Amino acid sequence: MKLGMLVGYSGAEVKLPIEQILEAERLGFDSVWTAEAYGSDAVTPAAWILAQTRKIKAGTAIMQIPARQPSMVAMTAMTLDQLSGGRFMIGVGPSGPQVAEGWYGMPYPKPVTRTREYVEVIRKILAREDALNYQGECFHIPNTGPGTTGLGKPLKSILHGNPKIPIYTAAITHAGVRLAAEVADGFFPVWMNPERFDIFKPAIEEGFAKAPGKSLKNFDVAPFINCVMGDDLEACRNQVKQNLALYIGGMGARDKNFYNDYAIQLGYPDAAKQIQDLFLGGQKREAVAAVPDQLVDDVALVGPAARIKDRLGAWKAAHGQGHVGTMIVGVRTPAAARLLAEELL
Repeated sequence: MKLGMLVGYSGAEVKLPIEQILEAERLGFDSVWTAEAYGSDAVTPAAWILAQTRKIKAGTAIMQIPARQPSMVAMTAMTLDQLSGGRFMIGVGPSGPQVAEGWYGMPYPKPVTRTREYVEVIRKILAREDALNYQGECFHIPNTGPGTTGLGKPLKSILHGNPKIPIYTAAITHAGVRLAAEVADGFFPVWMNPERFDIFKPAIEEGFAKAPGKSLKNFDVAPFINCVMGDDLEACRNQVKQNLALYIGGMGARDKNFYNDYAIQLGYPDAAKQIQDLFLGGQKREAVAAVPDQLVDDVALVGPAARIKDRLGAWKAAHGQGHVGTMIVGVRTPAAARLLAEELL
């Protein structure tokens, strides 16, 4: 099992837990992951972390596709890969229509097609076999369309990149997971019940069928997992419930919320509807209270150390079956990080 540390995106101020990251590095964690929403970006913290560490890898979970052209992602990845001695990993995802259109001012058409082409362009740049010429449905490089000068020409990166830089995508929909299994090196489920791999299995198998040589042996299922250790189980659960309520209830419109759909797949249709109704109705505290205890226990590690150790048995079993390769854990204390390292590494 590989362990990753989830840093996430900032609140009102950018604060990176550098001492905790250094402790994770000492404990043998494989990676640390940054994020972005509509505040701090994902790349700057990753670069900051890489500059202050020596062994641990750093990746973006995720860089939002509407925010950057794929050529920029490739440039960023090649630069950080070389400056860090090969420790940078790419994580990208389409985000959602509210962020794409409401924050970046970009349309949100065909997110799966756009993600496919995005990854393909990045890989072509990293491979550096030919000058970049890509004519897809979403990306046209060189661009010779309306409003252009007609002077664009195929270019090859000045910097010699590393074609082996891992590329992950964020996905929970069937089409998104299928695409990840086909074109990426791994994917990030936003949460995961380690005993419900059946949710992803059909899509993964469909993706593998389009990519000869791909299997769970070389494809990393890397879920995000909240870990809140403490003697007060209810208080620990409540910290996770706040995050689940935000995503299930408010990360998307009523009829376009991927996280709400995923909660239904996990077996909580009534709770998903109630959480969304309350959250969108402005009753955020009530939405948090409506998150079932069992859902928290399914997808997170909460409570006293002994309880977390017991639940880790399901994650170990999932790893043994090839269903989980990396656990990307949001840990809040050094003690929790040490427990995970002792049990899993």
